[in-house]
Parts: sequence; C-alpha cells; structure tokens
Amino acid sequence: MSETQDELLKTVALNGEHVTLGGRMVPFSGYSLPVQYPTGIIAEHKWTREHAGLFDVSHMGPSFLLLNEKSGDPQRDHEAVAALVEPLVTGDIRGLQPGQVRYTLLLNHEGGTRDDLMIARPADPAWGGTLYVIVNAGTKELDWAHIAAATSGRATLNRSDDCGLLALQGPDAVAVLSAIVPEVAGLGFMTYRSFKWNGTTLVISRSGYTGEDGFEILVPPESAPALWNAILADARVKPIGLGARDSLRLEAGLPLYGHDLDDTVSPIEAGLNFAVSKRRREAADFPGAQRILSELSGNLGRIRVGLFVEGAPAREGATIVDEHGTGIGRVTSGGFAPSLSRAIALGFVDPRHAAPGTKLQVAVRDRLQPAEVTTLPFVPHRYVRKAAS
Repeated sequence: MSETQDELLKTVALNGEHVTLGGRMVPFSGYSLPVQYPTGIIAEHKWTREHAGLFDVSHMGPSFLLLNEKSGDPQRDHEAVAALVEPLVTGDIRGLQPGQVRYTLLLNHEGGTRDDLMIARPADPAWGGTLYVIVNAGTKELDWAHIAAATSGRATLNRSDDCGLLALQGPDAVAVLSAIVPEVAGLGFMTYRSFKWNGTTLVISRSGYTGEDGFEILVPPESAPALWNAILADARVKPIGLGARDSLRLEAGLPLYGHDLDDTVSPIEAGLNFAVSKRRREAADFPGAQRILSELSGNLGRIRVGLFVEGAPAREGATIVDEHGTGIGRVTSGGFAPSLSRAIALGFVDPRHAAPGTKLQVAVRDRLQPAEVTTLPFVPHRYVRKAAS
C-alpha cells in the first residue's frame, strides 16, 4: 500500500492500543484495523471458543434514530418511530419490547438486500421514540442516507461511529464483563441496556457475530482505551483481530454482507426466513414483497448452503458443480475451520442440490475437490437466552 493510500485510512479510538499490542494493521472498510496479533489467527480463534476474545468493531455503524415530535407516551412514540423504519426493512420493529434487539434486513425495491443490521428499542421509557440502529461498516454511509431520507422531517439520525464499539465473545465473556459491570449478567441474548461505568455511560447488548455468548459495548471515544484495558486485564481475555472474527462467523454459518449477501440476494435465498417477521409477511408491506413471498412459497432459483470441503479451502468465487460436472452455483465465503480442522464454505446452489448430505464438488485451483452439503451452523451456537419475565 502506498503512503498516499495509507493516509486516506481512518483510524479508530483504539488504534494506539492495537499498535502497542503488536496488531498487524490492514485496510478494511476504509479503516486501519488489526487483522491479527502476534499469536496468530488460529490461536485467537481457538481462544475465543474456549475462553473470551475482545474485538474492536468500532468501524461499524452505531447510530440512534430519534422521533422529532414526541407525545410523551413511550409506547405511542415507539410505534411512531417504528412506523418510519418498517417500510425499509423486513422485521417487526413495532413489536419490539423495551430493551429488545432485532436482526433485520434493509431491502431495495426488488427485494434484494441493501444491508443486514440490528435495530433495538431502549429499555428506559425516557427514551421512548428512539431506536438504536447498527449497520455494517462498508455500507453505513449509504444506509444512513437512505434512512435519513425516508424519515426526513419526522426523525433525526445521530451517528455514533466516533465512539468505541467493542465485542467481548466466548464462554467466559459474561464472567469477565460482570466483574466490571455486574448488572450485565441479567441480560439475555438480543437484549440491551445502558449502564454506568467509571463515570461514563456504556450501551451494552448481549449479542455478537461469532456464534458464542457475548456482548457488544458502545463506549465514548475518550473512555474506550480505559475500558479496553480493563477488560484485557482479566487473564481469561485476549485481543482478537479481523481474521479470527471472520473464521468464527464462518463456522457459525453467519452471512457476511458484500460476500454472502448483496443487493441481488433476497432474505429467502440467503436462508434468513426468520428475519421476515410473521406480521410483515401477512401485511406484505416491505420492499420486494411480491418476490419474497413467492420465494417463501417455494419459487426459488438459488439458496445458500453450507459445505464441507475435502482438501484445500474453496475461496469466494469458486464454482460449485454437481456429480456430472455441471456448474450449479458458487462459493461466497470459504476457509479453514480451526474448531473442526477442515475446510468449510458457504455458497449458493440450485435448490435441487441443497439437501444435507448431497455430494457435490468445488473447483479449487482448476481442480475439482469433493464437497458435501451440511446443515448450518457448522459449529453450534451458544447464545444465552433468558426466560421472559
């Protein structure tokens, strides 16, 4: 990379911490971020599965959408702000309970995916009429412009991507974080709240993109280094880079926008049927509803599957072929799975070849290697859900 290109990269609030820890900094979504630390990607991956890994995901797009004119009734104000967002997405935003987080999809008019994102309703009634919205780094400028245009004059979008956004993931995550912020142990998967720590406010959700139990923490930039180091002071935690973050999400069978999802891929093709909420299906009031409802009834030309691959990993773009050597799809994400000691991949195939156990092949370096369709996720999720109160 040239010096000029390097100067154009943005840096996160924790840039100095990564450099001090020996992070290998690389360009990613316009930022300089650590792809790994000295122990390496495989060691970081395994540590996260066995203990707790700390990731810097400050390049993502956290923001808050605030209703301009509030009635003072928290439920009515929530319904009002939800009504502004729902025409853009697949999820039941109106039905969010206080403190609940929902994974949903931002669609284009053809039912393709503009982005996948998280939308949450604050637990505190004083914040009625507000939504906490987190979009992907590579699409955040377009996403925010799209949301702002759709809600113009009725709500205000305040971006918070100058803050630190940390992800603490792994089986020891709750024990580690509750030693610093005791109340977080009460959160269940896909819920969030605001907490006080060291004189500042942290916005913490029990969520993540590794398949493990864990948390995502929004922290003001001036407090980010102190929080990062307070968490790393626990011997159960190690810093983890972008490389292991990708291999962890791949094992968890989770799609990555720009690879397994793009503006041509519908939620149903991606196997994300759950993200199209029941009420929204019945109302058919989301972009591309005709296409998506037709696909839900079985009119699909392709569908995302998981593959066990024999031999070397099949990378993005590799052709998937059937037993006769006919091309039936392509790999969208692939790599080595440290937890399984084998190559795995995600890709799209003709639905006639999507049943688990189907024998296929993938083209790797101009050579066909055996592959087999398997159920997702490759490695079981370990989310912690709480009983409804």
